[in-house]
Amino acid sequence: MRDLLLRLIPLQMRLARLIWPWRRMNLWGIRVQYMDHLDGGGSYYARDFMFYLRNRGMPKQARTFEWCAGPGFIGFLLLGVGLTETLCLADINPQAVTACRRSIKDNALAASVNVYQSDNLANIPQSEQWDLVVANPPWYSDDCIGDPLSHDPDWRIHRTFFAQIGRHLKPGGIIILLENSSGSTSETFRDMISSAGLEIVFVEFGSKRRTPFKQIYYLGIARRGDAVPDWARGSIFS
Repeated sequence: MRDLLLRLIPLQMRLARLIWPWRRMNLWGIRVQYMDHLDGGGSYYARDFMFYLRNRGMPKQARTFEWCAGPGFIGFLLLGVGLTETLCLADINPQAVTACRRSIKDNALAASVNVYQSDNLANIPQSEQWDLVVANPPWYSDDCIGDPLSHDPDWRIHRTFFAQIGRHLKPGGIIILLENSSGSTSETFRDMISSAGLEIVFVEFGSKRRTPFKQIYYLGIARRGDAVPDWARGSIFS
């Protein structure tokens, strides 16, 4: 009987997930609502991202934007730990936007968090101006084909983002992307970044060549000619 009950538990959990697919994750006091298929790794990497910014000595930012936000794990965590005063989120997927709105309502954050459904930055008003931009975007142009959380065909999503982000970046604003050496290197994006009037200001943990295994790296970007804040200058672990 005990073995039978143990075998039934996974089935009961799957049935419960079908009936009620929404899940919650508590990130420093903020309850982030999501469904499993909306999570592109943010639930796992958000804490790494936050600790990395703390190790850089980043002060609290006035306004942070999470691009390709999904349920907003990274952005909500930065808000929860006090690394940003206000937060803007955007995603092309209406279910991801619904997840963000549920979290905003559940945590009474309407005064400090905005969310947009947008194909890249196309539907975001010019009035949105950001001190910090963070993201865990799709990592591959030639793998995970058909998976919108992982596949960026011909790097079109990245290329469009670089072309559009400058008009929303405050003077001295910094972009930090979480990328993966199994899908790219910093050189993959250098020409796209330069063509958009931006420049790479640091690469942390990045390999010079693509790796056969997953290895995350952080890509720091600023507008060319801007004064880069001290906390964002150069790599800190290499």
